[in-house]
Amino acid sequence: MNLHEIVSQLILNTRGDVPGGWWAFSPASSVGVFLPEITLSATIVLILLVRVFSWGRWIDVFWPVLAGSILALFLASVHAPAVAQRMEFFTGLLVYDSFSIYMRSLLLLAVVLVVVLTKLTGILNHEEAPDIYTLVLGATLGMCLMISANHLLMVFLAVEMASVPSYALVAIMKQRARASEAALKYAVYGAATSGVMLYGISLVAGLVNSAHLPTIARVLAERLPDLPGDEAMILTLAALMIMVGVAFKLAAVPFHFWCPDAFEGATAEVNAFLSVASKTAALGLLIRVAIGIGVVVPPGLTAGQITQTNGPPSLHEHRSAGLSPAIGLAETRGRISPSLDSGLAETGRSADMAPLQGLLGKLVALLAMLTCTLGNLAAYGQSNIKRLLAYSTIAHAGYMMMAIPPMMALAGQHPDLAERAVAGLGVYLAVYLFMNLGAFSIVAFLRNVMHSEQIDDYAGLFRHCPGVVICLSLMLFSLLGIPPLAGFVGKFAVFASLVEGYKATGQGYLLLLFLVGGANTALSLFYYLRVVKVMTLDPDASTRGLVPLPLVSLPGFFIVALTLPTVILFFAWEFLNQYALRAAQQLLG
Repeated sequence: MNLHEIVSQLILNTRGDVPGGWWAFSPASSVGVFLPEITLSATIVLILLVRVFSWGRWIDVFWPVLAGSILALFLASVHAPAVAQRMEFFTGLLVYDSFSIYMRSLLLLAVVLVVVLTKLTGILNHEEAPDIYTLVLGATLGMCLMISANHLLMVFLAVEMASVPSYALVAIMKQRARASEAALKYAVYGAATSGVMLYGISLVAGLVNSAHLPTIARVLAERLPDLPGDEAMILTLAALMIMVGVAFKLAAVPFHFWCPDAFEGATAEVNAFLSVASKTAALGLLIRVAIGIGVVVPPGLTAGQITQTNGPPSLHEHRSAGLSPAIGLAETRGRISPSLDSGLAETGRSADMAPLQGLLGKLVALLAMLTCTLGNLAAYGQSNIKRLLAYSTIAHAGYMMMAIPPMMALAGQHPDLAERAVAGLGVYLAVYLFMNLGAFSIVAFLRNVMHSEQIDDYAGLFRHCPGVVICLSLMLFSLLGIPPLAGFVGKFAVFASLVEGYKATGQGYLLLLFLVGGANTALSLFYYLRVVKVMTLDPDASTRGLVPLPLVSLPGFFIVALTLPTVILFFAWEFLNQYALRAAQQLLG
Protein backbone atom coordinates (compact mmCIF):
# COMPACT_ATOMS: atom_id res chain seq x y z
CA MET A 1 0.00 0.00 0.00
CA ASN A 2 1.28 3.46 -0.88
CA LEU A 3 0.83 6.57 1.25
CA HIS A 4 -2.25 7.74 -0.65
CA GLU A 5 -4.03 4.41 -0.10
CA ILE A 6 -3.14 4.41 3.60
CA VAL A 7 -4.50 7.94 4.12
CA SER A 8 -7.64 7.16 2.09
CA GLN A 9 -8.26 4.05 4.14
CA LEU A 10 -7.75 5.96 7.39
CA ILE A 11 -10.26 8.65 6.33
CA LEU A 12 -12.73 5.99 5.24
CA ASN A 13 -12.34 4.17 8.53
CA THR A 14 -12.84 7.37 10.51
CA ARG A 15 -15.85 8.96 8.81
CA GLY A 16 -17.14 6.40 6.31
CA ASP A 17 -18.03 6.86 2.66
CA VAL A 18 -20.72 9.54 2.90
CA PRO A 19 -21.39 12.74 0.93
CA GLY A 20 -20.98 16.11 2.59
CA GLY A 21 -18.21 18.11 4.16
CA TRP A 22 -15.52 17.02 6.59
CA TRP A 23 -18.06 17.03 9.42
CA ALA A 24 -20.26 14.34 7.81
CA PHE A 25 -19.84 10.76 8.97
CA SER A 26 -21.55 7.40 8.63
CA PRO A 27 -23.24 5.82 11.68
CA ALA A 28 -21.10 2.72 11.10
CA SER A 29 -17.82 4.65 10.92
CA SER A 30 -15.29 5.01 13.74
CA VAL A 31 -16.70 8.42 14.66
CA GLY A 32 -20.27 7.10 14.48
CA VAL A 33 -19.75 4.32 17.01
CA PHE A 34 -17.47 6.48 19.18
CA LEU A 35 -20.05 9.21 19.81
CA PRO A 36 -20.63 8.35 23.52
CA GLU A 37 -16.92 8.80 24.26
CA ILE A 38 -16.81 11.98 22.15
CA THR A 39 -19.76 13.31 24.15
CA LEU A 40 -17.95 12.62 27.43
CA SER A 41 -14.85 14.39 26.12
CA ALA A 42 -16.89 17.41 24.98
CA THR A 43 -18.55 17.59 28.40
CA ILE A 44 -15.15 17.60 30.10
CA VAL A 45 -13.98 20.46 27.86
CA LEU A 46 -17.19 22.38 28.51
CA ILE A 47 -17.01 22.24 32.30
CA LEU A 48 -13.34 23.22 32.21
CA LEU A 49 -14.08 26.19 29.94
CA VAL A 50 -16.75 27.37 32.36
CA ARG A 51 -14.03 28.04 34.92
CA VAL A 52 -12.06 30.25 32.54
CA PHE A 53 -14.66 33.03 32.51
CA SER A 54 -15.68 35.12 35.50
CA TRP A 55 -19.37 34.45 34.92
CA GLY A 56 -18.67 30.73 35.17
CA ARG A 57 -18.71 30.89 38.97
CA TRP A 58 -22.48 31.43 38.83
CA ILE A 59 -23.08 28.24 36.83
CA ASP A 60 -23.77 24.96 38.59
CA VAL A 61 -21.73 22.47 36.54
CA PHE A 62 -23.91 19.61 37.77
CA TRP A 63 -26.45 20.36 35.04
CA PRO A 64 -24.09 20.21 32.03
CA VAL A 65 -22.46 17.10 33.51
CA LEU A 66 -25.82 15.43 33.98
CA ALA A 67 -26.92 16.43 30.47
CA GLY A 68 -23.68 15.15 28.94
CA SER A 69 -23.89 11.87 30.83
CA ILE A 70 -27.52 11.30 29.80
CA LEU A 71 -26.71 12.14 26.17
CA ALA A 72 -23.79 9.70 26.22
CA LEU A 73 -26.08 7.03 27.68
CA PHE A 74 -28.65 7.71 24.95
CA LEU A 75 -26.02 7.45 22.21
CA ALA A 76 -24.57 4.26 23.72
CA SER A 77 -27.88 2.43 24.11
CA VAL A 78 -30.95 3.83 22.34
CA HIS A 79 -29.15 5.46 19.41
CA ALA A 80 -26.37 2.87 19.07
CA PRO A 81 -25.76 1.80 15.43
CA ALA A 82 -26.76 -1.80 14.78
CA VAL A 83 -24.20 -4.03 13.05
CA ALA A 84 -24.66 -7.61 11.90
CA GLN A 85 -21.37 -8.74 13.42
CA ARG A 86 -18.41 -7.43 15.39
CA MET A 87 -16.81 -4.36 13.84
CA GLU A 88 -13.29 -3.10 14.43
CA PHE A 89 -12.79 0.66 14.31
CA PHE A 90 -9.96 3.17 14.50
CA THR A 91 -7.83 0.72 12.48
CA GLY A 92 -8.48 -2.17 14.84
CA LEU A 93 -7.57 -0.53 18.15
CA LEU A 94 -11.16 -0.85 19.38
CA VAL A 95 -14.05 -3.19 18.64
CA TYR A 96 -17.78 -2.50 18.48
CA ASP A 97 -20.44 -5.19 18.91
CA SER A 98 -23.57 -5.99 20.91
CA PHE A 99 -21.41 -6.64 23.98
CA SER A 100 -19.97 -3.11 23.77
CA ILE A 101 -23.48 -1.66 23.56
CA TYR A 102 -24.64 -3.57 26.64
CA MET A 103 -21.60 -2.91 28.82
CA ARG A 104 -21.29 0.77 27.90
CA SER A 105 -24.98 1.22 28.64
CA LEU A 106 -24.56 -0.26 32.14
CA LEU A 107 -21.45 1.82 32.75
CA LEU A 108 -23.01 5.12 31.67
CA LEU A 109 -26.22 4.40 33.58
CA ALA A 110 -24.11 3.97 36.70
CA VAL A 111 -22.37 7.30 35.99
CA VAL A 112 -25.70 9.12 35.59
CA LEU A 113 -26.92 7.73 38.92
CA VAL A 114 -23.66 8.61 40.69
CA VAL A 115 -23.82 12.19 39.37
CA VAL A 116 -27.38 12.52 40.69
CA LEU A 117 -26.24 11.03 44.01
CA THR A 118 -23.49 13.66 44.42
CA LYS A 119 -26.08 16.40 43.96
CA LEU A 120 -28.49 14.91 46.50
CA THR A 121 -25.82 14.36 49.15
CA GLY A 122 -24.22 17.77 48.62
CA ILE A 123 -20.74 16.30 48.95
CA LEU A 124 -19.27 18.74 46.39
CA ASN A 125 -19.04 22.45 46.97
CA HIS A 126 -19.24 24.97 44.14
CA GLU A 127 -15.48 25.42 43.80
CA GLU A 128 -14.36 21.80 43.59
CA ALA A 129 -17.32 20.38 41.64
CA PRO A 130 -15.78 21.01 38.16
CA ASP A 131 -12.57 19.24 39.15
CA ILE A 132 -14.34 16.23 40.63
CA TYR A 133 -16.76 15.85 37.74
CA THR A 134 -13.82 16.10 35.32
CA LEU A 135 -12.15 13.21 37.14
CA VAL A 136 -15.34 11.14 37.11
CA LEU A 137 -15.96 11.65 33.40
CA GLY A 138 -12.27 11.14 32.59
CA ALA A 139 -12.26 7.82 34.43
CA THR A 140 -15.50 6.88 32.67
CA LEU A 141 -13.90 7.58 29.31
CA GLY A 142 -11.07 5.21 30.15
CA MET A 143 -13.55 2.57 31.30
CA CYS A 144 -15.44 2.81 28.00
CA LEU A 145 -12.15 2.16 26.21
CA MET A 146 -11.51 -0.85 28.46
CA ILE A 147 -14.81 -2.36 27.37
CA SER A 148 -13.99 -1.90 23.66
CA ALA A 149 -10.24 -2.62 23.75
CA ASN A 150 -9.03 -4.75 20.82
CA HIS A 151 -5.30 -4.08 21.03
CA LEU A 152 -2.90 -4.68 23.91
CA LEU A 153 -1.59 -1.11 23.85
CA MET A 154 -5.17 0.13 24.07
CA VAL A 155 -5.67 -2.24 27.00
CA PHE A 156 -2.81 -0.56 28.86
CA LEU A 157 -3.82 2.99 27.94
CA ALA A 158 -7.45 2.38 28.89
CA VAL A 159 -6.52 0.93 32.27
CA GLU A 160 -4.29 3.93 32.97
CA MET A 161 -6.96 6.41 31.83
CA ALA A 162 -9.43 4.79 34.21
CA SER A 163 -7.00 4.42 37.12
CA VAL A 164 -5.24 7.78 37.37
CA PRO A 165 -8.43 9.85 37.91
CA SER A 166 -9.60 7.23 40.40
CA TYR A 167 -6.53 7.84 42.55
CA ALA A 168 -7.46 11.51 42.85
CA LEU A 169 -11.13 10.73 43.50
CA VAL A 170 -10.22 8.69 46.57
CA ALA A 171 -8.51 11.79 48.02
CA ILE A 172 -11.51 14.07 47.38
CA MET A 173 -11.80 14.82 51.13
CA LYS A 174 -8.64 16.88 51.39
CA GLN A 175 -9.07 17.57 55.08
CA ARG A 176 -9.02 13.86 55.97
CA ALA A 177 -5.59 12.29 56.44
CA ARG A 178 -7.09 8.83 55.99
CA ALA A 179 -8.30 9.74 52.50
CA SER A 180 -4.88 11.01 51.45
CA GLU A 181 -3.20 7.91 52.83
CA ALA A 182 -5.65 5.63 51.02
CA ALA A 183 -5.15 7.49 47.72
CA LEU A 184 -1.37 7.20 48.04
CA LYS A 185 -1.59 3.44 48.64
CA TYR A 186 -3.97 3.11 45.72
CA ALA A 187 -1.65 5.04 43.39
CA VAL A 188 1.53 3.22 44.39
CA TYR A 189 -0.10 -0.17 44.09
CA GLY A 190 -1.68 0.78 40.77
CA ALA A 191 1.66 1.96 39.36
CA ALA A 192 3.31 -1.32 40.32
CA THR A 193 0.63 -3.50 38.76
CA SER A 194 0.57 -1.36 35.61
CA GLY A 195 4.30 -1.88 35.18
CA VAL A 196 3.92 -5.63 35.54
CA MET A 197 1.07 -5.68 33.03
CA LEU A 198 3.02 -3.61 30.52
CA TYR A 199 5.94 -6.02 30.74
CA GLY A 200 3.55 -8.93 30.10
CA ILE A 201 2.16 -7.09 27.07
CA SER A 202 5.68 -6.62 25.70
CA LEU A 203 6.35 -10.35 26.09
CA VAL A 204 3.22 -11.30 24.14
CA ALA A 205 3.89 -8.72 21.42
CA GLY A 206 7.47 -9.92 21.07
CA LEU A 207 6.43 -13.56 20.94
CA VAL A 208 3.76 -13.25 18.23
CA ASN A 209 5.02 -10.04 16.54
CA SER A 210 1.66 -8.29 17.01
CA ALA A 211 -0.37 -6.56 19.72
CA HIS A 212 -3.73 -6.86 17.95
CA LEU A 213 -5.80 -9.36 19.96
CA PRO A 214 -7.48 -11.30 17.11
CA THR A 215 -4.14 -11.50 15.30
CA ILE A 216 -2.53 -12.86 18.45
CA ALA A 217 -5.16 -15.60 18.63
CA ARG A 218 -4.61 -16.52 14.98
CA VAL A 219 -0.83 -16.66 15.33
CA LEU A 220 -1.11 -18.78 18.48
CA ALA A 221 -3.62 -21.08 16.76
CA GLU A 222 -1.00 -21.78 14.10
CA ARG A 223 2.01 -22.05 16.39
CA LEU A 224 0.57 -23.52 19.58
CA PRO A 225 0.77 -27.23 18.59
CA ASP A 226 4.52 -26.90 17.88
CA LEU A 227 5.38 -24.13 20.34
CA PRO A 228 8.80 -24.74 21.93
CA GLY A 229 8.94 -25.18 25.68
CA ASP A 230 10.74 -21.93 26.37
CA GLU A 231 8.21 -19.93 24.32
CA ALA A 232 5.34 -21.72 26.06
CA MET A 233 6.84 -20.68 29.40
CA ILE A 234 7.13 -17.07 28.20
CA LEU A 235 3.51 -17.13 27.04
CA THR A 236 2.37 -18.46 30.43
CA LEU A 237 4.39 -15.81 32.26
CA ALA A 238 2.97 -13.08 30.00
CA ALA A 239 -0.59 -14.25 30.67
CA LEU A 240 0.06 -14.08 34.42
CA MET A 241 1.50 -10.57 34.15
CA ILE A 242 -1.38 -9.25 32.07
CA MET A 243 -3.78 -10.78 34.57
CA VAL A 244 -2.07 -8.77 37.32
CA GLY A 245 -3.27 -5.51 35.79
CA VAL A 246 -6.81 -6.75 35.21
CA ALA A 247 -6.99 -8.30 38.69
CA PHE A 248 -5.94 -4.97 40.20
CA LYS A 249 -8.91 -3.23 38.57
CA LEU A 250 -11.18 -6.03 39.79
CA ALA A 251 -9.72 -5.92 43.32
CA ALA A 252 -9.18 -9.67 42.98
CA VAL A 253 -7.05 -11.53 45.50
CA PRO A 254 -4.08 -11.17 45.93
CA PHE A 255 -4.24 -7.71 44.32
CA HIS A 256 -7.05 -6.43 46.53
CA PHE A 257 -5.07 -4.74 49.31
CA TRP A 258 -5.83 -1.24 48.08
CA CYS A 259 -9.60 -1.73 48.08
CA PRO A 260 -10.57 -1.76 51.81
CA ASP A 261 -8.31 1.19 52.68
CA ALA A 262 -9.41 3.17 49.62
CA PHE A 263 -13.10 2.54 50.32
CA GLU A 264 -12.76 3.52 53.98
CA GLY A 265 -10.84 6.69 53.16
CA ALA A 266 -12.96 7.77 50.19
CA THR A 267 -16.52 9.04 50.33
CA ALA A 268 -19.44 6.68 49.83
CA GLU A 269 -20.23 8.44 46.54
CA VAL A 270 -16.78 7.64 45.17
CA ASN A 271 -17.10 4.10 46.48
CA ALA A 272 -20.37 3.69 44.59
CA PHE A 273 -18.64 4.80 41.39
CA LEU A 274 -15.57 2.59 41.87
CA SER A 275 -17.48 -0.49 42.99
CA VAL A 276 -19.97 -0.47 40.11
CA ALA A 277 -18.41 1.34 37.15
CA SER A 278 -14.88 0.05 37.68
CA LYS A 279 -16.10 -3.54 38.10
CA THR A 280 -18.18 -3.32 34.92
CA ALA A 281 -15.23 -2.04 32.90
CA ALA A 282 -12.73 -4.50 34.39
CA LEU A 283 -14.96 -7.50 33.70
CA GLY A 284 -15.57 -6.28 30.16
CA LEU A 285 -11.81 -5.98 29.69
CA LEU A 286 -11.23 -9.45 31.15
CA ILE A 287 -13.64 -10.96 28.63
CA ARG A 288 -12.04 -9.03 25.76
CA VAL A 289 -8.53 -10.21 26.70
CA ALA A 290 -9.57 -13.81 27.39
CA ILE A 291 -11.44 -14.13 24.09
CA GLY A 292 -8.92 -12.03 22.18
CA ILE A 293 -5.99 -14.25 23.13
CA GLY A 294 -7.66 -17.63 23.66
CA VAL A 295 -10.42 -17.83 21.02
CA VAL A 296 -10.09 -17.44 17.26
CA VAL A 297 -13.01 -15.37 15.97
CA PRO A 298 -13.93 -14.44 12.38
CA PRO A 299 -12.39 -11.17 11.12
CA GLY A 300 -15.69 -9.28 11.26
CA LEU A 301 -16.41 -5.92 9.67
CA THR A 302 -14.32 -2.79 9.32
CA ALA A 303 -15.58 0.66 10.26
CA GLY A 304 -16.53 2.89 7.36
CA GLN A 305 -16.39 0.17 4.72
CA ILE A 306 -19.73 -1.54 5.32
CA THR A 307 -21.66 0.52 2.76
CA GLN A 308 -18.73 1.44 0.56
CA THR A 309 -19.47 1.93 -3.15
CA ASN A 310 -16.21 3.30 -4.52
CA GLY A 311 -12.91 4.78 -3.46
CA PRO A 312 -10.18 2.75 -1.72
CA PRO A 313 -10.12 -1.06 -1.96
CA SER A 314 -13.10 -2.75 -0.36
CA LEU A 315 -13.02 -5.03 2.65
CA HIS A 316 -13.29 -8.08 0.41
CA GLU A 317 -10.44 -6.86 -1.74
CA HIS A 318 -8.24 -6.28 1.30
CA ARG A 319 -8.86 -9.84 2.53
CA SER A 320 -8.23 -11.27 -0.94
CA ALA A 321 -4.89 -9.50 -0.99
CA GLY A 322 -3.93 -10.96 2.36
CA LEU A 323 -4.24 -7.64 4.15
CA SER A 324 -6.28 -6.94 7.25
CA PRO A 325 -7.85 -3.45 7.20
CA ALA A 326 -8.71 -3.80 10.86
CA ILE A 327 -5.45 -4.67 12.56
CA GLY A 328 -3.66 -1.39 12.10
CA LEU A 329 -2.00 0.43 9.24
CA ALA A 330 1.32 -1.32 9.66
CA GLU A 331 0.14 -4.88 10.39
CA THR A 332 -0.72 -7.52 7.80
CA ARG A 333 -1.63 -11.16 7.86
CA GLY A 334 1.44 -12.05 5.87
CA ARG A 335 2.85 -13.53 9.06
CA ILE A 336 0.06 -16.11 9.19
CA SER A 337 -0.41 -19.17 7.03
CA PRO A 338 -2.90 -18.25 4.24
CA SER A 339 -4.52 -21.68 4.32
CA LEU A 340 -5.01 -21.56 8.07
CA ASP A 341 -6.30 -17.97 7.92
CA SER A 342 -8.83 -18.97 5.26
CA GLY A 343 -10.12 -21.84 7.36
CA LEU A 344 -10.32 -19.72 10.48
CA ALA A 345 -12.19 -17.00 8.63
CA GLU A 346 -14.85 -19.52 7.66
CA THR A 347 -15.32 -21.32 10.97
CA GLY A 348 -13.67 -19.01 13.49
CA ARG A 349 -12.96 -21.95 15.81
CA SER A 350 -11.32 -24.66 13.73
CA ALA A 351 -7.96 -24.41 15.46
CA ASP A 352 -7.40 -26.33 18.66
CA MET A 353 -6.81 -23.70 21.33
CA ALA A 354 -7.76 -26.02 24.21
CA PRO A 355 -4.40 -25.81 26.07
CA LEU A 356 -4.41 -22.00 26.12
CA GLN A 357 -8.12 -21.85 26.92
CA GLY A 358 -7.57 -24.30 29.78
CA LEU A 359 -4.71 -22.20 31.14
CA LEU A 360 -6.75 -18.99 31.08
CA GLY A 361 -9.87 -20.69 32.49
CA LYS A 362 -8.06 -22.34 35.38
CA LEU A 363 -6.11 -19.17 36.19
CA VAL A 364 -9.29 -17.11 36.42
CA ALA A 365 -11.00 -19.91 38.38
CA LEU A 366 -8.22 -19.91 40.98
CA LEU A 367 -8.41 -16.14 41.35
CA ALA A 368 -12.21 -16.31 41.61
CA MET A 369 -12.14 -18.90 44.40
CA LEU A 370 -9.52 -17.00 46.38
CA THR A 371 -11.28 -13.67 45.86
CA CYS A 372 -14.77 -14.63 47.00
CA THR A 373 -13.46 -16.71 49.93
CA LEU A 374 -11.12 -14.08 51.34
CA GLY A 375 -13.61 -11.29 50.69
CA ASN A 376 -16.33 -13.03 52.66
CA LEU A 377 -14.07 -14.13 55.51
CA ALA A 378 -12.45 -10.70 55.92
CA ALA A 379 -15.85 -8.98 56.05
CA TYR A 380 -16.73 -10.66 59.35
CA GLY A 381 -14.60 -8.52 61.63
CA GLN A 382 -15.33 -5.12 60.08
CA SER A 383 -16.80 -2.34 62.19
CA ASN A 384 -16.99 0.31 59.43
CA ILE A 385 -19.87 -0.10 56.98
CA LYS A 386 -17.80 1.14 54.01
CA ARG A 387 -15.01 -1.30 54.80
CA LEU A 388 -17.54 -4.13 55.11
CA LEU A 389 -19.04 -3.23 51.72
CA ALA A 390 -15.51 -3.06 50.28
CA TYR A 391 -14.91 -6.69 51.20
CA SER A 392 -18.39 -7.48 49.89
CA THR A 393 -17.35 -5.88 46.59
CA ILE A 394 -14.24 -8.06 46.52
CA ALA A 395 -16.34 -11.17 47.12
CA HIS A 396 -18.75 -10.25 44.34
CA ALA A 397 -15.84 -9.73 41.96
CA GLY A 398 -14.99 -13.35 42.65
CA TYR A 399 -18.54 -14.50 41.93
CA MET A 400 -18.63 -12.57 38.65
CA MET A 401 -15.25 -13.90 37.56
CA MET A 402 -16.74 -17.40 37.80
CA ALA A 403 -18.47 -16.81 34.46
CA ILE A 404 -15.12 -16.70 32.62
CA PRO A 405 -13.89 -20.33 33.15
CA PRO A 406 -17.02 -21.97 31.64
CA MET A 407 -16.86 -19.47 28.79
CA MET A 408 -13.30 -20.52 27.99
CA ALA A 409 -14.05 -24.23 28.45
CA LEU A 410 -17.05 -24.08 26.11
CA ALA A 411 -15.78 -21.61 23.51
CA GLY A 412 -14.23 -24.23 21.22
CA GLN A 413 -16.92 -26.91 21.04
CA HIS A 414 -20.07 -25.27 22.44
CA PRO A 415 -20.01 -21.56 21.51
CA ASP A 416 -23.75 -21.21 22.21
CA LEU A 417 -23.22 -22.31 25.82
CA ALA A 418 -20.18 -20.04 26.08
CA GLU A 419 -22.36 -17.10 25.05
CA ARG A 420 -24.87 -18.08 27.74
CA ALA A 421 -22.07 -17.92 30.31
CA VAL A 422 -21.27 -14.37 29.21
CA ALA A 423 -24.98 -13.54 29.31
CA GLY A 424 -25.09 -14.80 32.90
CA LEU A 425 -22.35 -12.33 33.78
CA GLY A 426 -24.34 -9.59 32.01
CA VAL A 427 -27.39 -10.36 34.14
CA TYR A 428 -25.26 -10.32 37.30
CA LEU A 429 -23.75 -6.93 36.43
CA ALA A 430 -27.17 -5.39 35.74
CA VAL A 431 -28.61 -6.35 39.12
CA TYR A 432 -25.32 -5.61 40.90
CA LEU A 433 -25.47 -2.04 39.61
CA PHE A 434 -28.70 -1.30 41.47
CA MET A 435 -28.13 -3.22 44.69
CA ASN A 436 -24.54 -2.11 45.31
CA LEU A 437 -25.04 1.50 44.24
CA GLY A 438 -28.19 1.55 46.37
CA ALA A 439 -26.32 0.31 49.43
CA PHE A 440 -23.59 2.95 49.12
CA SER A 441 -26.20 5.64 48.47
CA ILE A 442 -27.98 4.85 51.73
CA VAL A 443 -24.63 4.88 53.54
CA ALA A 444 -23.97 8.37 52.10
CA PHE A 445 -27.37 9.72 53.15
CA LEU A 446 -27.03 8.25 56.65
CA ARG A 447 -23.55 9.76 56.94
CA ASN A 448 -25.01 13.21 56.32
CA VAL A 449 -27.55 12.93 59.14
CA MET A 450 -25.60 10.72 61.57
CA HIS A 451 -22.04 11.94 60.94
CA SER A 452 -20.85 8.38 61.39
CA GLU A 453 -20.13 5.31 59.26
CA GLN A 454 -19.64 2.84 62.11
CA ILE A 455 -21.94 -0.17 62.12
CA ASP A 456 -22.52 0.14 65.88
CA ASP A 457 -23.99 3.61 65.33
CA TYR A 458 -26.66 2.05 63.09
CA ALA A 459 -28.19 0.43 66.18
CA GLY A 460 -31.93 0.98 66.43
CA LEU A 461 -32.23 2.86 63.14
CA PHE A 462 -35.48 1.03 62.39
CA ARG A 463 -37.25 3.12 65.04
CA HIS A 464 -36.14 6.39 63.38
CA CYS A 465 -36.29 5.75 59.62
CA PRO A 466 -37.97 2.38 59.02
CA GLY A 467 -38.35 2.92 55.28
CA VAL A 468 -34.62 3.48 54.77
CA VAL A 469 -33.76 0.48 56.95
CA ILE A 470 -36.10 -1.74 54.93
CA CYS A 471 -34.52 -0.56 51.69
CA LEU A 472 -30.98 -1.14 52.99
CA SER A 473 -31.98 -4.58 54.26
CA LEU A 474 -33.35 -5.46 50.83
CA MET A 475 -30.08 -4.33 49.26
CA LEU A 476 -28.04 -6.45 51.67
CA PHE A 477 -30.18 -9.55 51.21
CA SER A 478 -29.99 -9.07 47.46
CA LEU A 479 -26.20 -8.89 47.71
CA LEU A 480 -26.44 -12.14 49.65
CA GLY A 481 -28.37 -13.67 46.76
CA ILE A 482 -31.59 -15.01 48.21
CA PRO A 483 -35.02 -15.00 46.52
CA PRO A 484 -37.24 -13.16 45.83
CA LEU A 485 -34.59 -10.50 45.14
CA ALA A 486 -32.63 -9.78 41.96
CA GLY A 487 -29.30 -10.77 43.49
CA PHE A 488 -30.48 -14.38 43.40
CA VAL A 489 -31.03 -14.13 39.64
CA GLY A 490 -27.48 -12.87 39.07
CA LYS A 491 -25.80 -15.60 41.09
CA PHE A 492 -28.09 -18.27 39.67
CA ALA A 493 -27.17 -17.26 36.11
CA VAL A 494 -23.44 -17.54 36.81
CA PHE A 495 -23.73 -20.77 38.80
CA ALA A 496 -25.94 -22.29 36.07
CA SER A 497 -23.21 -21.62 33.51
CA LEU A 498 -20.74 -23.49 35.72
CA VAL A 499 -23.04 -26.52 35.88
CA GLU A 500 -23.65 -26.40 32.12
CA GLY A 501 -19.93 -26.17 31.50
CA TYR A 502 -19.25 -29.17 33.72
CA LYS A 503 -21.95 -31.25 32.05
CA ALA A 504 -20.74 -30.38 28.55
CA THR A 505 -16.99 -30.75 29.13
CA GLY A 506 -16.63 -32.90 32.25
CA GLN A 507 -13.91 -30.61 33.60
CA GLY A 508 -13.89 -31.07 37.36
CA TYR A 509 -12.56 -27.63 38.26
CA LEU A 510 -15.86 -26.11 37.06
CA LEU A 511 -17.77 -28.26 39.55
CA LEU A 512 -15.30 -27.30 42.29
CA LEU A 513 -15.81 -23.65 41.39
CA PHE A 514 -19.58 -24.09 41.69
CA LEU A 515 -19.26 -25.71 45.13
CA VAL A 516 -16.92 -22.96 46.36
CA GLY A 517 -19.36 -20.31 45.14
CA GLY A 518 -22.28 -21.95 46.92
CA ALA A 519 -20.33 -22.33 50.16
CA ASN A 520 -19.27 -18.69 50.05
CA THR A 521 -22.85 -17.59 49.55
CA ALA A 522 -23.73 -19.36 52.79
CA LEU A 523 -20.74 -17.78 54.55
CA SER A 524 -21.76 -14.27 53.53
CA LEU A 525 -25.16 -14.66 55.23
CA PHE A 526 -23.76 -13.91 58.66
CA TYR A 527 -22.12 -10.52 58.09
CA TYR A 528 -25.02 -9.20 55.99
CA LEU A 529 -27.46 -10.45 58.61
CA ARG A 530 -25.39 -8.83 61.38
CA VAL A 531 -25.93 -5.37 59.88
CA VAL A 532 -29.68 -5.96 59.58
CA LYS A 533 -29.81 -7.25 63.16
CA VAL A 534 -28.00 -4.15 64.47
CA MET A 535 -30.42 -1.81 62.67
CA THR A 536 -33.60 -3.60 63.74
CA LEU A 537 -33.08 -5.43 67.05
CA ASP A 538 -30.34 -3.59 68.91
CA PRO A 539 -31.25 -0.67 71.24
CA ASP A 540 -30.53 2.85 70.08
CA ALA A 541 -26.91 3.91 70.10
CA SER A 542 -26.20 6.17 73.06
CA THR A 543 -23.93 8.42 70.99
CA ARG A 544 -26.57 9.19 68.36
CA GLY A 545 -29.62 11.38 68.38
CA LEU A 546 -32.56 11.46 66.01
CA VAL A 547 -32.03 10.34 62.40
CA PRO A 548 -34.36 12.39 60.16
CA LEU A 549 -34.25 10.54 56.82
CA PRO A 550 -37.84 9.95 55.60
CA LEU A 551 -38.61 8.25 52.31
CA VAL A 552 -40.88 11.17 51.40
CA SER A 553 -37.97 13.37 50.34
CA LEU A 554 -35.61 13.65 47.38
CA PRO A 555 -33.03 11.30 48.96
CA GLY A 556 -35.87 8.94 49.87
CA PHE A 557 -37.19 8.91 46.30
CA PHE A 558 -33.69 8.17 45.01
CA ILE A 559 -33.35 5.28 47.45
CA VAL A 560 -36.72 3.85 46.40
CA ALA A 561 -35.79 4.24 42.73
CA LEU A 562 -32.73 2.03 43.30
CA THR A 563 -34.57 -0.44 45.53
CA LEU A 564 -37.43 -1.16 43.13
CA PRO A 565 -35.23 -2.75 40.41
CA THR A 566 -33.67 -4.92 43.10
CA VAL A 567 -37.10 -6.46 43.61
CA ILE A 568 -38.68 -6.12 40.17
CA LEU A 569 -35.80 -7.67 38.22
CA PHE A 570 -36.36 -10.94 40.07
CA PHE A 571 -39.74 -11.23 38.39
CA ALA A 572 -38.60 -9.70 35.07
CA TRP A 573 -35.47 -11.80 34.83
CA GLU A 574 -36.42 -13.33 31.46
CA PHE A 575 -36.44 -9.91 29.79
CA LEU A 576 -33.04 -9.13 31.27
CA ASN A 577 -31.72 -12.56 30.31
CA GLN A 578 -32.80 -12.17 26.68
CA TYR A 579 -31.20 -8.74 26.55
CA ALA A 580 -27.95 -10.17 27.94
CA LEU A 581 -28.06 -13.08 25.46
CA ARG A 582 -28.34 -10.65 22.56
CA ALA A 583 -25.39 -8.75 24.01
CA ALA A 584 -23.20 -11.89 23.97
CA GLN A 585 -24.14 -13.24 20.56
CA GLN A 586 -21.43 -11.37 18.61
CA LEU A 587 -18.52 -11.99 20.97
CA LEU A 588 -17.48 -15.30 19.42
CA GLY A 589 -18.40 -14.31 15.88
